Amino acid sequence: MIGAVDIGGTKIAVGMVNAEGNILAHTESPTAPEHGPQAGLASIVEMLQDVKQRAGGNLEGVGIGCTGPVNPLTGELERVEFLPEWEGLNLVAEIKKNFGVTAALENDADAAALGEFAWGAGRGTRRFIYVTVSTGIGGGIVFDGQLYRGVDGAHPELGHHVIDPSGPKCFCGARGCWESLASGPALAARGGQATARAVCEAAERGDSVARAVVEAEARYLGMGLANLVTLFVPDVIALGGGVMQSRHLFWREIERTIQENCGLVPFEKTRLVPAQLAGNVGLAGAAQTWIQRYRTT
Repeated sequence: MIGAVDIGGTKIAVGMVNAEGNILAHTESPTAPEHGPQAGLASIVEMLQDVKQRAGGNLEGVGIGCTGPVNPLTGELERVEFLPEWEGLNLVAEIKKNFGVTAALENDADAAALGEFAWGAGRGTRRFIYVTVSTGIGGGIVFDGQLYRGVDGAHPELGHHVIDPSGPKCFCGARGCWESLASGPALAARGGQATARAVCEAAERGDSVARAVVEAEARYLGMGLANLVTLFVPDVIALGGGVMQSRHLFWREIERTIQENCGLVPFEKTRLVPAQLAGNVGLAGAAQTWIQRYRTT
């Protein structure tokens, strides 16, 4: 039985997961970063104790997926935009101290990629990329069963490669990066709505402005995915996140854009598929984070 902790900007989900990826028990609470890191840590420990008791098994280890930059080699959180006071908190050490088991930490997008690779859309593949399109755009790369890392264990920021250098300025410092053009907030702003879902619903009703905005969103998504296909030519790219709940509005244009922009590689051999784990991806990915690090059989 593997403990799983998924830390986001608004909520923390905690669960117990078995070796087949089934969630045996789970709970969640608001992240409440304003209360400070020690309160957050206490909440995580309490929730782990609760789900462990309810699942009724032996705790083998704990995997953690956390939003923002983390150091998977040391187990420390770095400067996370949503959790500014948590910087330097070593979650791996704290879990070991409280439960006496090993723990492993990854960025949440990398963790989700591991979960989808093992138990979802990436099963049976050698070259797999997971992309989530939601409040931001992120993802992870798993080749030959191993999570790809940059220098010093850095997480590749798939959402921040530049699509249009004349585009809007992003907090990352670039103009016209993929996230600034195709994330949920970008889609909502372009459509003059409060949420991306509202734009998609208006497009479903036949609103001409919303339809044009959705078409532009599909092109931007397609451009970013075409770049991934050209660079890596993976077996599978799986798309998840809130915006992709309306994927039927984007899919055809995404495929057309990939076809138009990937003339030097066998793009038709890369399968573009929906992610499979949906709301379970955070906990499944956290559990796989520990499995990838510590399980040898």
